[in-house]
Amino acid sequence: MFRIVMLAMSLICSTFAKGEQSFVDVVSDVTKSVGAIGLFTPLKDKAPQILGTGFVIGDGSWALTNYHVVDDILDPQIVQHYVLLLGEGQLVKQVKATVVEFDPVNDIALLKLSAAMPDALRCAEEELRKPGTEIAFTGFPIGAVLGLYPATHRGYISAITPDAIPVKNANQLSIQMLQRLSSKKLIYQLDAVAYPGNSGSPLFDPKTGRVLGMINKVLVKDTKESALSSPTGISYAIPLPYILALADRAGLDLKTKKEN
Repeated sequence: MFRIVMLAMSLICSTFAKGEQSFVDVVSDVTKSVGAIGLFTPLKDKAPQILGTGFVIGDGSWALTNYHVVDDILDPQIVQHYVLLLGEGQLVKQVKATVVEFDPVNDIALLKLSAAMPDALRCAEEELRKPGTEIAFTGFPIGAVLGLYPATHRGYISAITPDAIPVKNANQLSIQMLQRLSSKKLIYQLDAVAYPGNSGSPLFDPKTGRVLGMINKVLVKDTKESALSSPTGISYAIPLPYILALADRAGLDLKTKKEN
């Protein structure tokens, strides 16, 4: 009897280890395609100013991030451009990135890279995922203070909601918020901890690494600083259909055919 119990426990532990290793492999593969988005001004700074996260898609010559990450108007009087930084620690490759298409309403920007990267993420099927779906995302929650070290967080979709962050009372509702609440646009509310630097992080299926959407904001209780010191654990992500629509406008086909 004792041997049977030990054998059963061994099989359970072995299955668990294989499952965990599978997620480790997925994160390792995803991380190769995730980089930091920076603004580089060579005449003023020795290194790019890190603004958020982005990820490589398509044939490797494109990247996606949030529009609010790259909405600065570049100064025409000096050499200035956006860059995608790929790598880890101090071993970082810097690639020039040009904004070619954007959607301010849905907070998405498509960037063209100056050179094709060998690793790119693939998209999942287009339909919205249901609440309870497990997700993960990889990005740079605290920028690059100590060098580039991508971090992965895991959670699940808790709700599909209108694109408006909750407020404490009706007096805080702005006209823009009311318009968003009345619109048909829906986004993912996540039960997962994200930080301001995660803007533009790919939301992906932890089993396959396929892109499901993109992180774009977090619920902040008090001040922006509190998002780091005391995160709410509630984050939001742009669903994949909005991303695919923007890519289509640029003539880039990212759609995955449904498998039978």
